[in-house]
Amino acid sequence: MNVRILEAGVTFVPQPFATPLHLSSGTIAETTEARAWTRVAVDGREAVGRGTIYLGELWSWPDAALAREERDAAMRRLCERIAADLPTLCGSEPAHPLELGLRLDRGAHELRLVPDPPELARAVCASPFDAAIHDAAGQAMGISAFRLYDSPAPVPSADRLFPGRGAVAAVRAVLRPPAERLDAWLVVGQEEGFAAQIEPWVRRRRYRCFKLKVLGRDSVEDARHTARVYRAVLDMGARAPRLMSDSNCANPDAASVLEYLRCLRSTDQAAFDALEYVEQPTARDILAHHQDWREVTRLKPVMLDEGLTGLDLMEPALQQGWSGFALKTCKGHSFSLVASAWAREHRLVLSLQDLTNPGLSAIHAALLAAHVETVNGVELNSPQFTPAANAEWLPRLAGLLDPMDGTHRLPDIWPAGLGSAL
Repeated sequence: MNVRILEAGVTFVPQPFATPLHLSSGTIAETTEARAWTRVAVDGREAVGRGTIYLGELWSWPDAALAREERDAAMRRLCERIAADLPTLCGSEPAHPLELGLRLDRGAHELRLVPDPPELARAVCASPFDAAIHDAAGQAMGISAFRLYDSPAPVPSADRLFPGRGAVAAVRAVLRPPAERLDAWLVVGQEEGFAAQIEPWVRRRRYRCFKLKVLGRDSVEDARHTARVYRAVLDMGARAPRLMSDSNCANPDAASVLEYLRCLRSTDQAAFDALEYVEQPTARDILAHHQDWREVTRLKPVMLDEGLTGLDLMEPALQQGWSGFALKTCKGHSFSLVASAWAREHRLVLSLQDLTNPGLSAIHAALLAAHVETVNGVELNSPQFTPAANAEWLPRLAGLLDPMDGTHRLPDIWPAGLGSAL
């Protein structure tokens, strides 16, 4: 399969949060949605694909020296540069969509702006174009983008990672028959009154999976909060609650995470048992801030999220003892597939986390989780924080984007591409 990129474009939509999202690094009250499109030619057939993502500047570019508006504007400029130069950034000549996406990721990291976005912000800006390339290729072929790996093809940017069989075969091996239902997760912060905020989701929508935002500065208080949430959702009627915790890189070191887990176990054994994993608790630069996770992972898995910004970081993560990778579609569809295949070959586990993906980006994340087995299914929190951004997809995709039974239900008919035609 040879895909040639012909042209691309991007528009931006401001998206206010119905409920503020509180992170250890600050509070998100609004963000910008980047909506990309790409026109491609595949073996003489043309198609247009789409991809969207929230720029999420507080998460992808946490720099207190720059105002939110400055970071958001720089990321929008980067998206516009990518749109204008997409054929060149992807290497000009036709290639498999996986190769094009990896070239795009590399090219986006080489563009220079003032102020200059960090690696994670650059990956976010490139991601809707990567999705659009795969969406367009699938639509041109009339098949799901997850069927693009049925036939061998060279992927020079990643074949070295899979000696003897190459990247396409490795990705094909990690893909499964698509799941029909995925557990729905709710984000729970440390703010006062959290119980009143989540009670309707538990009692009326039957949520039983909860992502706890902890502050990472006081292990004892984080453990107490985890136990409080566990007991609160039990009282609300949650059946067999599932928990994960996320300090968004605020813990100082692995020792503090170990202290948190030991304190939780001594505070509430049942809450400790319900905690399934910890998501990137320490600084995102895992080379500059090396941690040894072996003692921690004897208690619970620790997933690498913000620190996984390049394929070259997978081997160091393995050596440091991380349990697996927290995938995010905002890091790129191609990157996510290659990281998934590499993780499986090295017996690492996978989760699929969120950037409050709405609408088309939520469909994309759900499709990825349906095809790649993860320990949590998928985290989709746009129904909680930006429900209005899902309006154009409702009610026809209410089972996915407005869940009432504690699960995200995927469409019965699997779409061509990555779901933009749904």
